[in-house]
Amino acid sequence: MEDNQLTVMMTIRKITDPEEQAERQAWRARADRNAAWLQTHAAEVFPHHRGRHICVAGEELFVADSVEEVLRLARTAHPEDDAFFLQYIPKDRVARIYADRR
Repeated sequence: MEDNQLTVMMTIRKITDPEEQAERQAWRARADRNAAWLQTHAAEVFPHHRGRHICVAGEELFVADSVEEVLRLARTAHPEDDAFFLQYIPKDRVARIYADRR
C-alpha cells in the first residue's frame, strides 16, 4: 500500500427500534430543512460572507470568523437543533476542480 492511500472501514447496522427510527427521521427532517434554507438563500449568503464560517440552525443563518464562535451562536439560539449545517465560505471565488487520483 502506498503511503498516501487511505483505508476506510465502516460498520453498517440496520435500525429496527421504532423509537430510534423516529429519532433519526426527525433528525433528517431538521437537516433537510436547514439545507433547503441555505439553498434557497445561497445567492444572498455566499457573496456577503466570503472568508467566514456560516451555520444554519433552526432555518436561521449565523456567521462568525471561527467555527467555535459560529457554533456557539447557533447552539445558543437553537439548542434543540442538532442537525445544523456548517460551512466555511472561501474568501475568493475561484473555479474548483475535484478529481479522483486513481
